[in-house]
Amino acid sequence: MSATFSINVEPERDLVRIAMAGLFTPEDIQGFYAEREVAHAKLTCGRNAHLTINDLRGMKIQPQESVAEFQQMLGAPEYRSRRLAFVIGRTLARSQLQRALSARGPETRCFDTVAEAEAWLFQGAISGELRAAG
Repeated sequence: MSATFSINVEPERDLVRIAMAGLFTPEDIQGFYAEREVAHAKLTCGRNAHLTINDLRGMKIQPQESVAEFQQMLGAPEYRSRRLAFVIGRTLARSQLQRALSARGPETRCFDTVAEAEAWLFQGAISGELRAAG
């Protein structure tokens, strides 16, 4: 299965929704980078004040080269989310993802469902904690 992805932005919620599936080549990852840049330009919050939910339930086990690219992607400071939730379920790809996330802190978590991920992402939003200015 070749790679597919979508990136949707909800500026009113400071939210980036990503869905990724299949097997990613370096070219697919470069295409993702380009779309991510366009999507982030639609955000109206301060830098790094956005939330991201990434649905990886359709993701295949990735080659080591792709895992290294994803690790680099996750470390890019200009795109770092205030909170980052992955929906991955209980697949072998989950352990691969957790290895890739080893350098990230408590602002990143994995979940089995979108509802669980959203609940965690927006926890504290009422108090304004997540609406940090750039």
